[in-house]
Amino acid sequence: QVQLVESGGGLVQAGGSLRLSCAASGIGFSIRHMGWYRQAPGKQRELVAAINSSGSTDYADNAKGRFTISRDSAKNTVNLQMNSLKPEDTGVYYCRMIILREYWGQGTQVTVSS
Repeated sequence: QVQLVESGGGLVQAGGSLRLSCAASGIGFSIRHMGWYRQAPGKQRELVAAINSSGSTDYADNAKGRFTISRDSAKNTVNLQMNSLKPEDTGVYYCRMIILREYWGQGTQVTVSS
């Protein structure tokens, strides 16, 4: 059974940094897509950053230049380095992976105080 476990969320002041990690277990096939999504209070879940099996990345406009997504295919992990955090980055961050179907992690809270 595939499971995604996220870690690294927390409370940080504006301008600070956090590193999120998501580790997948029970994987029997290559992971086509790895991504991080954010759901702010009262808003829909939205893409923050994604990386595919060839290493191509995609970022939301408000993440470009501040966030970096990376993957370790051997360890089935995806990381999100978040720098220069802003209060509007606050939300629950979810890891998503697409293998034969999509899987979601349980989410990790990120709170950026002003």
